[in-house]
Amino acid sequence: MDKYPTLNLPPVHLRAIRRRGSTYIWDGLRGSWLLLTPEEWVRRHVIGWLTGHLRLLPTSIVQEYPLAIGGTTQRADIVVLRPDMNATLLVECKAADVTINADVLNQAVRYNSIVRAPFIMLTNGMRHYFYSTEDCVTYTPLDTLPDIASLV
Repeated sequence: MDKYPTLNLPPVHLRAIRRRGSTYIWDGLRGSWLLLTPEEWVRRHVIGWLTGHLRLLPTSIVQEYPLAIGGTTQRADIVVLRPDMNATLLVECKAADVTINADVLNQAVRYNSIVRAPFIMLTNGMRHYFYSTEDCVTYTPLDTLPDIASLV
């Protein structure tokens, strides 16, 4: 895991194994081993931040949330659900070397047209961008994420 950069997120403890030259990490939420990729490195840290720093329950976090868009199945990286199963936050993760730009925002907005979360987060682990929406059409940039734990 030495080849992955230090992110602008709290460090996380990962359980890792090597198989056939690749590193796999344990995902306690899904109960399975996942190939460690640059994007997965960021996702693990975001989930650690959501559960550790923001104190969200792991059961409120869905990874690779399936979405039917234009006849294809796509997946939102992370969706945080309230007890009523409505989304409160959609997170789009990119690898640390991927620039967060308008294309990434457009991808998250497209996903959120289905998810309908009032907040979205875009991150490459280095830079984080937060937005709020009331209608899933107009998005307002935020300096920080509001207290999501109080909404879940």
